[in-house]
Amino acid sequence: MRILLIGSGGREHALAWKLAQSESCTKLYCAPGNVGISAQAECVPISVDAIDDLVAFAKDNAIDLVVVGPETPLVDGLADKLNAENINVFGPSAKAAQLEGSKGFMKDLCAKYDIPTAKYGRFKDVELAIYFIEEADMPIVVKTDGLAAGKGVIICETKEQAIEAARDMLSGSSFGSAGHEVVIEEFLEGEEVSFFALSDGKTILPLTSAQDHKRVGEGDTGLNTGGMGAYSPAHFMTPALEQQIIEKTIEPTIAAMAAEGCAFTGVLFAGLMVKDGVVTLLEHNIRFGDPECQTLMMRMQGDLAQILLAAAQGRLDEMKDQISWSDDSAMCVVMAAKGYPGSYEKNTVISGIDQANEIDGAYVFHAGTTEGENSAVLSVGGRVLGVTATGSTIAEAQIRAYKSVDCLDWAEGFCRRDIGWRAL
Repeated sequence: MRILLIGSGGREHALAWKLAQSESCTKLYCAPGNVGISAQAECVPISVDAIDDLVAFAKDNAIDLVVVGPETPLVDGLADKLNAENINVFGPSAKAAQLEGSKGFMKDLCAKYDIPTAKYGRFKDVELAIYFIEEADMPIVVKTDGLAAGKGVIICETKEQAIEAARDMLSGSSFGSAGHEVVIEEFLEGEEVSFFALSDGKTILPLTSAQDHKRVGEGDTGLNTGGMGAYSPAHFMTPALEQQIIEKTIEPTIAAMAAEGCAFTGVLFAGLMVKDGVVTLLEHNIRFGDPECQTLMMRMQGDLAQILLAAAQGRLDEMKDQISWSDDSAMCVVMAAKGYPGSYEKNTVISGIDQANEIDGAYVFHAGTTEGENSAVLSVGGRVLGVTATGSTIAEAQIRAYKSVDCLDWAEGFCRRDIGWRAL
């Protein structure tokens, strides 16, 4: 198989690392890729939003399977254009991608098909939003309807904070067009968990769980980020809880999407809240999480290329026995540029990555990196590296991950030192 992977982040490096291990993968390209990905794939300088160029490359290079990492090109219709050219693609159509592209669409789907989720309202008019907030209990959550790189969710402790957040979003001053509509919903207490499942539109192949750490500061404090670390599996996951997630959330969502005429093909990433053993859906995503993907790929056993091809071709029922999971735990610690999720310096030199990779069970996935002079690794993003390690326990995985972190020499970077704290 000749495979084209789309994206340039830590999620894509993890996918490239795993796809390169597939016996069925004879050639792997990545557009645009990064320094780390270039060790596993031939990187081609095509942006993820250059949809026509990506389709042309797939045609010209006889690509057998396109694996789309990020959500934006899927929302913009990349899968539709590839399907129109009879090129196998792992990822949903633009219509199905609304599950992540529009939080309002997702909430309305849940309401229509009785999928447990928080009570909510959808608003384009700021005065109606304010009226809803005035009548609601605090705290409350204000979200952009559209994509905001994982940052368009604000938990508000007071009505004043909620009104300010709604005003900022609807005015376009804080999140641009992503905030042209807002979803305001009740705040749910409990413990968050991520659960992943593959779908070919009709068949579901459950994967596994992970727990992300969204806040920038230790103890889950500070601003929301795209994710400062994750581990897998979630410490409180049981077979009964997993079955509840599948039966109450995953299966009904896939059935609902089919009923709505937009069958979902790809990976469904459910963000869930668990309290007293009861699961409620916070949001759906249409791609592997980042940094959750790094932990999943470290634990996954099976030919990823064949599994994703089967999903793309509607043959996922053939893969039930082709995937398994290591009993080991995996943990990813994100190294970010100082200042993130606000402004930060770019093009700072990172060294020590080879030494970090020598730690037993550890591997450094690149996210926001590029190559400088004399093959130096430079930072170009907010989240720059995903230092990932496995261990027989979460505690052992954590020790190895931070031992690997400590091999890095990057004065302009930082990480949380408490990834996995809820489990430990």
